[in-house]
Amino acid sequence: MDKIKHFIFDHLISIGISETTAVYLNMLGLLLSLLIIIFVIDFVIRKVLIGVFSQFASKSKTNFDDLLVKNKVPRNIAHITPLLVALEFISDVFYDFPNFEMVVERGLKVFAIILTLWIVRSILNTLKDYFKTLPNLKDKPIDSYIQVFMIFAWVVGVFSAIALITKTPFVHFITGLGAASAIIILIFKDTILGFVASIQVSINDMVRIGDWITFEKYGADGDVIEINLATVKVQNFDKTITTIPTYALISDSFKNWRGMTSSEGRRIKRALFIKQSGVKYLSEEAVEKLKGIQLITSYLETRQSDINNYNKSNEINKELLLNGRNLTNLGVFRKYIDSYLKHHSAINKDMMIMARQLAPTTQGIPLEIYAFSSDKRWENYEYIMSDIFDHLIAALPYFDLEIFELPSGGHFIENKD
Repeated sequence: MDKIKHFIFDHLISIGISETTAVYLNMLGLLLSLLIIIFVIDFVIRKVLIGVFSQFASKSKTNFDDLLVKNKVPRNIAHITPLLVALEFISDVFYDFPNFEMVVERGLKVFAIILTLWIVRSILNTLKDYFKTLPNLKDKPIDSYIQVFMIFAWVVGVFSAIALITKTPFVHFITGLGAASAIIILIFKDTILGFVASIQVSINDMVRIGDWITFEKYGADGDVIEINLATVKVQNFDKTITTIPTYALISDSFKNWRGMTSSEGRRIKRALFIKQSGVKYLSEEAVEKLKGIQLITSYLETRQSDINNYNKSNEINKELLLNGRNLTNLGVFRKYIDSYLKHHSAINKDMMIMARQLAPTTQGIPLEIYAFSSDKRWENYEYIMSDIFDHLIAALPYFDLEIFELPSGGHFIENKD
């Protein structure tokens, strides 16, 4: 081996080159030879490993090995052998330069730490991609956990590199960092908060990838597309992206629409404001006219019979409609709404259906529709709701009722004339 180390040196001396020059040229020659050997070994091993992995992945039923190739795990592993070769022979290259040998050797060891981190990162990214393909895990915040492991690996790697460069035992170096723990906690405050929030979000199942959430404080209203250690990304319905701190999910209030999307219907809750001056009792003639509306024909016949029997048995004076029991146009219209909703093909009949009257306001009497559409898709839901209210608004005149509207300029002109 000594002959190989000094082969170039001896040859240069034999042809009359000075000893100092021969030492340097010998070192450069050995270094160049080692670099060529390292690159050849790296190229061959890399091609072999990638080829073997790719061939195995094409025959395998699982996609895990495909993800290993995609995330460059074989490529990074291929660098291990050339690095070991370099560490083994670097002392021979710098045999005559011990101080420089020590510097280069430390550099290679630092690179070994970095290479280890690359391999760990590739494996973690592979696991992340693989877990996202599993039905039970694809909506979980996998990114957060992978980032935690990656941060831990980088911290250990950086500390190891610093301990190696400063020639400080790793245990002593970590012990010395205890005094700086307050500063470290301050630097990694957001990371720590995000980590704790990610765990709580996952354990309490507060948010999943794909959930529709509304977070007014951050202007978010859309689907969650990513949950990682520091942030949650929400794609709003206008296709913009809102970024929310992960810890805000446990410190602030937001609305998750998952309950609606996983239920059997989407709620319709809207009111018609009826002009109060149009509400009145119905005469016998008016009731007979309304019996022509098929949805309430049976109801009116039964209800009118019950009211007439009650009034007769109690000898009610019906010269005034106010006396005794009576039907009102608003009450009959409310019953019509109820029947209409129960016969509507897009309304879920197994969920709450109700038409209720709320407390009168300065804008009229609110007549609220409370029901659930079977179709939960936004576009179809809006169409169904609009279709229902189009019909009800058009039906109001048949009951001698009007929608309340604030007077416009045209009203004042008409009154003036």
